[in-house]
This record gives sequence, structure tokens and C-alpha cells, in this order.
Amino acid sequence: MSRPRNTWVLPLSLAAALLLGLVPLPEALQPLRPYWLALVLAYWLLEAPQRMGLGSAFVLGLLADLAFGSLLGEQALRLVVLAFIIERFRARLRFFPMSQQTLALGVLLFNDRIITAVIHLLMGAPQLAWAYWLAPLLGMLLWPPLHLLLDTARLRRRG
Repeated sequence: MSRPRNTWVLPLSLAAALLLGLVPLPEALQPLRPYWLALVLAYWLLEAPQRMGLGSAFVLGLLADLAFGSLLGEQALRLVVLAFIIERFRARLRFFPMSQQTLALGVLLFNDRIITAVIHLLMGAPQLAWAYWLAPLLGMLLWPPLHLLLDTARLRRRG
């Protein structure tokens, strides 16, 4: 027997991730900002692939590009690459122990930084400072509590 699901958690979590990306941080902490959108998208791609996919990742990325004022299509590309890799390896990733899943997400977030560096190189934009390469480590540390929080909200019984 399946438990009733809370359908409001998906849009609310994506909106919260988008807002967390917009929260102003002091200049010293700016490079450490985790890629909240990628973390939340990764959760939904692993746990509810019937509700999220490549198209959703693309639209979400375009919204993020507009919200963050970045190059139009940059975040869309980054999120589509992330979604593609997660969809391709979902069967394995979903059943990894949390420690291995955390490492896999860290590799995906590091891959995202590489994509960003390549886009900046191709567009002639200034490269990110070395401190920006620490953000995937913070994202790795945040994955287990974020996964637990979203699981709890998604699976909580109504009523």
C-alpha cells in the first residue's frame, strides 16, 4: 500500500532553492554558496523521476538564468547535464548508501564547476576564483540533511 504524497513539496522546494541562490551573502562567503538548485533537482530526479526530467531541468535553468542575471542558457545547460547524468545512473545512485551517494553528488557538483569554467572560458568571461571550487564540498556536506528534510516532507502523511 502506498502512502499519500504531499504534492506541494516539489514546487515549494524548487522555489526555496531558487530563493536561497538569491540571498545576498558577504563577499567572503559568496564563493562558498552551494548550488541549491542542483541539490534539490538531484533529489527530485532520484526520488520522483516521473515528476522531473530533462525538460524540467531546462526550464528551471532558464528561470534561474533570468533570476540570477547570468548568461541566458548557462544554468539551463548546467542543470540539463546534471539531470542527464542522474537519469542515466539513477538505478545505481538511488540505492547507494548515503555516504556513496554523497560522494557521487560531490563529483556531480564538481563537474558542474568544470562546465561553468569551460563556459566562462569560451565566452571570454573572467574565471571564477579558486575559492569557488570549495562550494561542491559544502554541497556534499549538505546533501544528507537536505535529503532527509525533503524525504520527511515528501513522505509525511496528510491529515
